[in-house]
Amino acid sequence: MEEKKIDIQSIIGFILIGGILLWMLYNNTPEEVPAEETTTTEQVEGSQDTQVADDKEPRKVSNDSTALADAQRRLGAFGYSETLASAEGGTTTISNDLLELKISNKGGYIEEARLKNYKTYDSLPVHLIKDGNASLNMQFSTTDGRTLNTENLYFEPQLTESNGNQVLSMKLKVSEDEYLEYRYAMRPGEYMLDFSVRSQGLTGILNSSQTPVLDWKLKGYRHAKSISYENRYTDLIYEHEDGDDSSLSSGDDEEEDISYIAYRQHFFTSILLTDTPFQTAKFEVENLVEDEEVDTVFTKTFASTIPLDLKAGELNYNMNWYYGPADYKILNDYDRNLDEIIPLGWGIFGWINKYLFIPFFAFLAGVLPSYGLAIIAMTIVVRIVLSPVTYKSYLSQAKMKILRPEINEINEKYKDNAMKKQQETMKLYSKAGASPMSGCLPALMQIPVFYALFQFFPSAFQLRQKSFLWADDLSSYDVVAELPFHLPFYGDHVSLFPILASIAIFIYMMMTTGQNMQASQQPGMPNMKFLMYLSPLIMLIFFNNYASGLSLYYFTSNLITIGIMLVIKYVIIDEDKIHAKIQENKKKPKKQNRFTRKFQEMMEQAEEQQKKQKR
Repeated sequence: MEEKKIDIQSIIGFILIGGILLWMLYNNTPEEVPAEETTTTEQVEGSQDTQVADDKEPRKVSNDSTALADAQRRLGAFGYSETLASAEGGTTTISNDLLELKISNKGGYIEEARLKNYKTYDSLPVHLIKDGNASLNMQFSTTDGRTLNTENLYFEPQLTESNGNQVLSMKLKVSEDEYLEYRYAMRPGEYMLDFSVRSQGLTGILNSSQTPVLDWKLKGYRHAKSISYENRYTDLIYEHEDGDDSSLSSGDDEEEDISYIAYRQHFFTSILLTDTPFQTAKFEVENLVEDEEVDTVFTKTFASTIPLDLKAGELNYNMNWYYGPADYKILNDYDRNLDEIIPLGWGIFGWINKYLFIPFFAFLAGVLPSYGLAIIAMTIVVRIVLSPVTYKSYLSQAKMKILRPEINEINEKYKDNAMKKQQETMKLYSKAGASPMSGCLPALMQIPVFYALFQFFPSAFQLRQKSFLWADDLSSYDVVAELPFHLPFYGDHVSLFPILASIAIFIYMMMTTGQNMQASQQPGMPNMKFLMYLSPLIMLIFFNNYASGLSLYYFTSNLITIGIMLVIKYVIIDEDKIHAKIQENKKKPKKQNRFTRKFQEMMEQAEEQQKKQKR
């Protein structure tokens, strides 16, 4: 009968898998005023919106209403004068080939942001802002003791175009030379637009002792099939001026010297960047998903409160808005450290993703006909590169298997003397040139690669809505059967890729731990049979709602690992030669290194002390 052996690599590796997964689980009657001759207005979706004209001159757009004008006057915004043009309602639209924004004349903020080239899981247009789910309000005090909110006041829009760039000036006026201005500038082919907040001539009106406060709120729309999976990667990210970034998944926080704030909704993100770092900012995130069984519209609510400093009694901030995909390449190309928004892992894990997996996967996706094949190809390459590590691990297992009879003899001979048993076991390992740690170290070497890939696949925007075999979206779970009920942790559907990955893991565990049952029952050793069933169970249950691309990777990886181990076992490694080599090593005088000699001396001293205590 074949002797039992202990696979330290499997113990560490699969305990790590379970720990990471559990940690990740732990861890929403008009009065017409004539416009200038160059002015044109268009009806868009039932409201009068400003569109870009072919001329280069600025133009004013009127949607005049006596009620709106009266409301503006009653608010007394900056002592609003009746000699100026009336306040206007409606929206002003700016757009390019990627992004369409509608800016409300009331409040001067973006009230609709639509990404033109993307659809939600149910084939609807991707809106980051729509139907009042977002707001931008500036609250400030005047010298006569009033507190005003810009979200209640009406701005006057002027839209110009030059060299394909659209510039929208929104002014909240006291007079023609005294105003608060929001300025938006959109360029072709970019998700990023310039945004500035400045005042002119308001030195004697703004109360310099009360700092104006900018409030930015957004209730995130659901865009993915799995609300729990999308929510896991939906959070608020902020970066300090020194480049240190942090995230907030729920709760509140207050930080200093902030250079940008991002509301990430898994594969899409809204970002406010500033050239002049905000001295302080308060953040709040609330999870809106109380029951994953109930269909929901929103994921989380984000809120940021940002004091804006006055300089010589005026406001002057140059900022940027980004509304677009959370795509590593797009964000990285802006060279403003926005790639940190993508959760690629910290330290060495992030470096592996940035400099190895992301460029390599992009190359494979460019030459192969599907992203599923690119995942398989990358997995094959990774496993081949790591095959020497697998060989070292299996070689250590083979040596331990051959030494098992002698270790059993030592255990039986010194069963009542644990210290002596340890000494004799160490001597045997030293003479034979074997060590149980030689199987552990290869497993530790694979941890950075394992964790980097674990972070890579859920963050790979390229996989979004890309189909492969029966999976219609590699960034979400695949469905081969719908359940008439909802199981806790598992869900209301059956995904095939996690089932295949679980079977592959079980076979791998059978190969590496199935023959270790006897050894694992020794005192202090983990229950190998329990581990053999736990790892596939974790994969089957928790990965049922994960991206099918990640499950495809695990299935392919374990399948290749099984093949490599079979080749090593039956083709490369000859256990008779290993046994002969061990016996030869045992005959040679073994020169002990300094550490081994010191350790043995300590053991002998401890044994002598134990004898004295017994006497």
